[in-house]
Amino acid sequence: MKIGYFPGCSLLGSSREYGESLTAIAPLLGLELTEVPDWNCCGASAAHSLNHKLALALPARILALAERAGLSELLVPCSACFTRLAGTRYELSKDENLRREISRIIELPYNGTTRVLNVVEVLSRAAANGLKEKVSKPFGRKVACYYGCYLTRPAALNTCKRAEDPQEMDDIVKVCGAEPIDWPFKVECCGAGLSVAKLDSVARLSGQIVDDAVRRGAEAIVVACPMCHTNLDLRRDAIQQYRNQQYSIPVIYISQLIGLTMGLSPDKLGMQRHHVPVRFERAAQTISTPAPAAAASAAAPAQAGTAEKRG
Repeated sequence: MKIGYFPGCSLLGSSREYGESLTAIAPLLGLELTEVPDWNCCGASAAHSLNHKLALALPARILALAERAGLSELLVPCSACFTRLAGTRYELSKDENLRREISRIIELPYNGTTRVLNVVEVLSRAAANGLKEKVSKPFGRKVACYYGCYLTRPAALNTCKRAEDPQEMDDIVKVCGAEPIDWPFKVECCGAGLSVAKLDSVARLSGQIVDDAVRRGAEAIVVACPMCHTNLDLRRDAIQQYRNQQYSIPVIYISQLIGLTMGLSPDKLGMQRHHVPVRFERAAQTISTPAPAAAASAAAPAQAGTAEKRG
């Protein structure tokens, strides 16, 4: 199935392991990802706090280009990007004059015909259409499915049936042989874009999430958002310092978990790039990525602003 694809800035930079894992599993799931030509940054996460029309124009140009390319659906894996694109589509659908004005600003016709999908929506389709038959190595571990803020908020953009206790990602990992824990932190905020400006707030909020997942017996935290991954994985040192406790629980993308269960190697899925080593051991399957110190000599130069994360 052909579907439009907007990787956004993160999946080509600080969270490129997310992009690598998605493009690795896509053909195995029967998905043909068609990247939007000449796409631009969507403005997440600061544009909407600075200039409202700029915050609409940036996503609208991406959507207009998707329309011009004949893409009826657009996969937007980053939750922050999804919120900006889906939010723009929603707002412009409610105001014809504003839609025309934004079209003039971006110098492209925009009609709102391309539907914006997040990664959980697309992977839920796969789970319902033959994913189970493609699972050769069931995950067999308890996991904490962390949805974060953007997949269920605001209400107008929510694609989950239960906003406060979503089940869609839980259902996907069940198909992959994992056991999702029942916990109250799956939609709590991790600190979002405060990762640089207010690291103490991120350490406090993300620390609660990590600690509760560990206390409930999870062996991994599963995410679908680069920003959530950054705060729970890359900021682990700050979390441990704030809580005065060590946590070894890894944070993996839902696409990486699916890839592992279909027999793809951790390297193929970019798991060696994580700050917290991804280590699991059992008789049927052993997964282990190198610790940061061991991987440092082989790591590629870090992107600006991501010096702690392995390249």
